[in-house]
Amino acid sequence: MPVQLVLTNDELEDAAEQLAAVLALPVQRQAQPVPAGYVVGFGLDGVSLALAEQSNMAAVRVDFTQGGAAHRRKFGGGSGQMVAKAVGIQGSLRPQVLDATAGLGGDAFVLACLGCEVTLLERSPIVHALLADGLRRAKIFAEQADYELLEILQRMQLLAGDSIQYLAQPSLAAAQVIYLDPMFPERQKTAAVKKEMQLFHGLLGVDVDDHALLQAALDKAIFRVAVKRPRLAPPIGDRRVNLVLEGKSCRYDIYTHKKITREALADNPITP
Repeated sequence: MPVQLVLTNDELEDAAEQLAAVLALPVQRQAQPVPAGYVVGFGLDGVSLALAEQSNMAAVRVDFTQGGAAHRRKFGGGSGQMVAKAVGIQGSLRPQVLDATAGLGGDAFVLACLGCEVTLLERSPIVHALLADGLRRAKIFAEQADYELLEILQRMQLLAGDSIQYLAQPSLAAAQVIYLDPMFPERQKTAAVKKEMQLFHGLLGVDVDDHALLQAALDKAIFRVAVKRPRLAPPIGDRRVNLVLEGKSCRYDIYTHKKITREALADNPITP
């Protein structure tokens, strides 16, 4: 479906022009009436993604200062969360993590809250713009009112690009842990499906190269690769899964290379 870029806040003009250059689209001052498509808005509330036609579905923005992200930061369960266990957080151990399918940054933010240095890689220019703006707005807020949040954000580095190509770079240092959450086909069309997923499935489709991504991650990870999957979905490919953590709606397939210890982390430092 077509995409419109709509600028109503001149302070975001540079961000709008950068995305326009990547997508080869014009920047408009107001959305045009079309029967279907998406609107990427650059407004007073930041960068947003919405359906172009009239809909009850609100625009999606990234917000690390309130809502679900803030609640999970304060009450999410700390290192007892499955995602924490999946990447190898235990006791004082905090591996460096490459989130190769960053999306809106939710899991990466949790890991950064728990003390991990996280490099986020996102290949969709639109999703990258949403995430970059969320980090920008959070940093402005944190510098004024929340120094603990500022420390968390300083542990997050966002990059743009295709993860398979990124991991294939011969000069790239291996990551201690690589985290993957490939886009998976929707199994339902109900209100229970998060609005972000409804938007993104239409905009991005599903990941058809998840096998290649897993192999690229396995080739670069020092300690392990953790893959988030719907609970009933099959594993990716035929590689044997070493450890499975299963929850009510999702699970983590973990492919291990070697044990994470304090000494091993110190012997394998990574500079994002």
